[in-house]
Amino acid sequence: GPFGINVPTARAYIAGTNVLTTTWHTPSGWVLVHDALTMGPRRAPDTVTPHTRPPADDDAEHLLVRVVECLEGSVDIEMVCEPAFDYGRAPAEWTVVDGAGHAADASGAGQTFRLSTDMAIGIEGSAAVARHTLSQGEQAFCAVSWAEGLTGPTDADDADERIATTVRFWRDWLSRARIPDHPLRAPLERSALTIKGLTYMPTGATVAALTTSLPETPGGERNWDYRYTWMRDTTFTLQALHYLNLDWEAEEFMQFLGDLKPNADGGLQIMYGIDGRRDLTESTREELSGYEGAHPVRIGNGAFDQRQNDVYGAVLDSLLLHTRRSKHLPRRLWPLVESQAAGATATWAEPDQGIWEARGAPQHYVSSKLMSWVALDRAARLAVIRQDSALEAKWRATADEIRDDILARGVSEGGVLRQHYDTDALDASTLLAPLFGFLPGDDERMRNTVDAIAEDLTERGYVLRYRTGETDDGLSGKEGTFLICSYWLVSALMIVGETERATALMERLLRIASPLGLYAEEFEVDRARHLGNFPQAFSHLALIEAAGRIIVAERLE
Repeated sequence: GPFGINVPTARAYIAGTNVLTTTWHTPSGWVLVHDALTMGPRRAPDTVTPHTRPPADDDAEHLLVRVVECLEGSVDIEMVCEPAFDYGRAPAEWTVVDGAGHAADASGAGQTFRLSTDMAIGIEGSAAVARHTLSQGEQAFCAVSWAEGLTGPTDADDADERIATTVRFWRDWLSRARIPDHPLRAPLERSALTIKGLTYMPTGATVAALTTSLPETPGGERNWDYRYTWMRDTTFTLQALHYLNLDWEAEEFMQFLGDLKPNADGGLQIMYGIDGRRDLTESTREELSGYEGAHPVRIGNGAFDQRQNDVYGAVLDSLLLHTRRSKHLPRRLWPLVESQAAGATATWAEPDQGIWEARGAPQHYVSSKLMSWVALDRAARLAVIRQDSALEAKWRATADEIRDDILARGVSEGGVLRQHYDTDALDASTLLAPLFGFLPGDDERMRNTVDAIAEDLTERGYVLRYRTGETDDGLSGKEGTFLICSYWLVSALMIVGETERATALMERLLRIASPLGLYAEEFEVDRARHLGNFPQAFSHLALIEAAGRIIVAERLE
């Protein structure tokens, strides 16, 4: 970027893409920077990230390309690349690899990537540095490559064309999505592009977020590694993809589920690596201070082997949704139906850690019971499709038993769904009851629950997942409001017929998006800033569902 200037004038995505532009104003001129993880036509099998899904016509080039153009005047441009491998423990060792000084390899912790540029590279300690003055109309580029052979752009024109090809890729992809002409079109498009950007093409898995340890409590310990794929996200992902008519991506995700290695009892873990790996053992990096002093910095996620009984319902709901949409239940997925139904049957009456992965004592969380009901209800419906009347009757009977238990033990004297059976505390996860059809919108208990959460589990209208002072989650400190819960409330308000309240909350949520239209996991009301890992798939998936309910309701009026 421009030498000596730290604050850009503007930053935005090129419309309909994940290509970033940054405009800089300096005392001597203006420059425009384009950044892209480039896409291009598939020419050979991908040896860097081998695919388990059938490869598409386009694939990642394993390149980060930056092109800077001087728009007006003349501007001193500086390039600084100072990587640190193994989470900062291994500074880069640089080797200039061409005689002209336009390419250098950075190595550390057993990894190597190549920096290429049309500027002359100099090595200053662990950094590669270049400087050049651009005049109006001139361009310069740099690129980081981890592709096979560490190949990259040959010159600025090649770099420019790679970015143009990537722009066409994103716009062609987005043109396949069904996004109606509506005021909510822009946030729907950005959310769709975000979910696609969070998808690992080789396997079809969607990562929950791109970051680790961005704090949910500023300066606190609520810092987690979200660079994995959660099973509870499956149904929300499938709902969003099918609503947007992105059936290819939905199919890829379902086949990823079919590839996963189950536990010894046939159930699935609550999360996996995006490559399908099971061991996500958590460790901490004590030498890292963390964002704004939040500590510890975690690598891995210790919740991967928790018991969370909601997993079965998420998987089976997604299987039913996909089967209805594709009008086909693949034979290879039927064993998954049976194993998940068996798991839900065996565990629904047991306490667990709940949807929020509490690190306190296990409880009889209502949302876990609810998702166990979803599991057996969906399994019974899948058995009908398979024309297996015996299994349909068996699973339907268990679903009815779970439903009766929830209504007998999970509802307070005030007619509100509880967080768990031993408390009257509120929990936003009970908003899943109307979303999954457990109770109809005109049921008094459902309306009571929605109203109670809207009135007593919010900060200035934004929804908390629970009150930390009322919940044994094994952690200290306050957390921000949860964006997914706020979007769930929009959907729940639509279901109970509160359209005006729903649209008002939707408008408030859209106003707090980041300047790029992205959402983290939480929103800190007092300082009006996002908290937690970023960007958060769950938040964008809930946005898509809430927007869809509003649009459909308007079209049916």
